[in-house]
Amino acid sequence: MAQNDDTRGVSAPLSTDPPTERDLKLSGELIQELKAQNNFEAPEQTQKRERVLVKLEGLLKQLVQMVGKSKGLPDEIMKEAGGRIFTYGSYRLKVFGPGSDIDALMIAPRHVTREDFFKHMPDMIRKTTPPDQLTELVPVEASSVPIIKTEIEGVAVDLIFSTLHIASVPKDLQLTDNNLLRGLSETDMKCVNGTRVTDRLLQLVPETKTFRLALRAIKLWAQRRGVYGNVYGFPGGVAYAMMVVRMCQLYPRAAAPVIVNKFFMVMGKWRWPDPVTLCKREAAPDLGVTPPQWGEQTKDRFDLMPIITPAFPCMNATAGLTNSNRQVILREFKRGLEITNDIHAGKKEWKALFARQTFFTEDYKHYLCLVTGSRTLEAQQAWSGFISSRLRRLVSGIEMHSNTAAVKLIHPFNKGFEAVHECKTEDELEQVKQGSLLFQVAKTKTVDESGDVKVAAAAQGSADAIAQAASDATSNDTTKKDGPLMYHTTRYFLGIELEPGKNELDISEPITTFRNGCKQWNVFDESIHSITIKHVRNHMLPDDVFVDGEKRPTKKKSKKAKDAASAAEALPAHKKRTVANAGLDENQDPAKRRQSGIADPKTNGMTNGNG
Repeated sequence: MAQNDDTRGVSAPLSTDPPTERDLKLSGELIQELKAQNNFEAPEQTQKRERVLVKLEGLLKQLVQMVGKSKGLPDEIMKEAGGRIFTYGSYRLKVFGPGSDIDALMIAPRHVTREDFFKHMPDMIRKTTPPDQLTELVPVEASSVPIIKTEIEGVAVDLIFSTLHIASVPKDLQLTDNNLLRGLSETDMKCVNGTRVTDRLLQLVPETKTFRLALRAIKLWAQRRGVYGNVYGFPGGVAYAMMVVRMCQLYPRAAAPVIVNKFFMVMGKWRWPDPVTLCKREAAPDLGVTPPQWGEQTKDRFDLMPIITPAFPCMNATAGLTNSNRQVILREFKRGLEITNDIHAGKKEWKALFARQTFFTEDYKHYLCLVTGSRTLEAQQAWSGFISSRLRRLVSGIEMHSNTAAVKLIHPFNKGFEAVHECKTEDELEQVKQGSLLFQVAKTKTVDESGDVKVAAAAQGSADAIAQAASDATSNDTTKKDGPLMYHTTRYFLGIELEPGKNELDISEPITTFRNGCKQWNVFDESIHSITIKHVRNHMLPDDVFVDGEKRPTKKKSKKAKDAASAAEALPAHKKRTVANAGLDENQDPAKRRQSGIADPKTNGMTNGNG
């Protein structure tokens, strides 16, 4: 545990006041609410995690020995070769909950290569784990951070690997030593960075117990409010952890409820884009070739809410954040501050902070719906992963386009909606591609793709991994051509908020650019994949986006709206159209469009049912 030290951070603390009795009481209430929210894992499940990690480290040591013998290394070297597994992320920080993945890094001495790891480790896991205990084993080698995603005894583990330029890996090895980076490839540098950052966070926080409780609260808040996940352009777990560490540095003796309240106050008033930093930047070690750090490249000047990792090489953990998402986050910071002020005043309870977001029920009148589809499950997993990793490009495209000045923000919902459909005719298939649920045969599954290995590969800029998965799925397509077609879809929703007084909108160009860019995927096949982008009004949202207790917004009719619609109908085709009547229109008959061969002018580039 880190020792209490009021001088941590890049500035002096704002307050060193100890907790009051009221603060301690609120801490107990926060713990009870987190327990009620199922935020803590049962001890027996945690013990199972530990057993799985011991097993995996044992397999790593076996791999080190096996590869060393095959390469003829002498016994005296092999006796000390070792091998060690490090954890990072939520498990290392001890803020994990039921069902959380374990992020794990396997470190081997220099004679074991990444090729050795991917050649042998999957088979070693498979051979030493009973089939009923191994529910997932997916190696993804063609990624900027190569990974094996596995689930053993119900414990999900994301395994990455790095080899260090040392002859042996002792039990007391610490990756915080910058000298260990010497000679590492860019891939190896990325692999060890997660553990190095996590360890550095724990060194920089004054009181780890307070930090962990506050971080649990902030992570749950972010997840419930839909502002969590790098894939969708929001801060991820590491970024939120760093923000909480900064609060602990500014209020080193405060209790967790105070840290949570100050988180919303300080982050809401932060002078963005000034970066959040936790320590003075380390001098770059002599590595021969020094990787760039944040602030050294021109593109870094455009980061909106930079949160800088504390370990060399320092990077921005929120580099993918968009202007719209920045507005959404600041809005949520304001809400969080108001609620936590009320909690401290005794006017509200902690459960109010963790209330589910109102993305579908209250926040927007207009939505974009992206319907991605494929003829096989495997193809759809790859295709939807590719699309979700590029949603930020659609948001940025709409934000920057000159014809979209009416858009105040465009907010991506941070989960996808998966469904399976049985189509007996081409017309039914076309309806499904347009987003229809009439032929759905399985309950919709809500998926958080921020942790999906294929999505991660795409988001990191290397689509080879998911492209290979899609290629394999396409070549193995066994769909019956003479019977019902099982079609797999994943839908994504983006809320659109217009500037006050604006009722005209044309976003066809950035949408067309985005859709065409998606079709440039090197394994895209119009006979396998489809993507449709359409407008949905709030009162027309599908049932499956609402959870129990939520109600779909009702349509509001007014004479003014009717008059506006009638006037718009009379406009010439070349005139800019209103939101109600063009550029965003969900009402079109796909069958008629196919017959005519001409896109309905109401769609304004918004839909495309044929991929």
